[in-house]
Amino acid sequence: MSTGMLVLTVVAVLVFFGVAQRVLDRMRLTDRQALLLVAAMFVGTLLPNVELGQVSLNLGGAVIPLGVCIYLLFTCGDGKEVGRTLVGTVLTAAAVYALSVFLPDEPEQMWIDPNLLYGVSGGLIAYVLGRSRRGAFICGVVGVMLADVVNALVLWSQGIQQRLTLGGAGLVDSVVISGMLAVLLAEAVGEILERIQRGKKPDPHPTTGKERAQ
Repeated sequence: MSTGMLVLTVVAVLVFFGVAQRVLDRMRLTDRQALLLVAAMFVGTLLPNVELGQVSLNLGGAVIPLGVCIYLLFTCGDGKEVGRTLVGTVLTAAAVYALSVFLPDEPEQMWIDPNLLYGVSGGLIAYVLGRSRRGAFICGVVGVMLADVVNALVLWSQGIQQRLTLGGAGLVDSVVISGMLAVLLAEAVGEILERIQRGKKPDPHPTTGKERAQ
């Protein structure tokens, strides 16, 4: 089982036991919707890719995650969040593409799987730029896919007719890990900040020393 599939399995278990309820509420998703999406992504990765000329789309690793991102974008609270998310997506794609340029051409020369590295890097960058749970997920998923598109366009401009595969093979790991990690970071940091903020609020019903003694 690949890393991406393992992550999806863990997410499904967390959703099933209600651990991810808070995150799903922030992302405007119910438990049932989340489980159906995870199942669809899992099964979709096992189905043949959709071929469109020089582009090959994997249902579970590209089409379904992209559809989720479009849905989340329309549920964003305001235009400011939408704008920040779109800008964050472009910057995430630029950062992941720049990372791929400076890495060795041969995966065997690297100490870590490049797709895993892209996913983790994309997730970290997406959180910083997306901030909200929805924005972070969109930046992570679409940013990694957009980086692949940019890479293909550069190769095509050089006369190299290499097929653009979105979400297939190990690339699904990058997409899944990037999106999930971005959401996890947004939730963790958001929870910490909320606890700090609650701790700074004054007590609406302060007690005197005499009352406390009682």
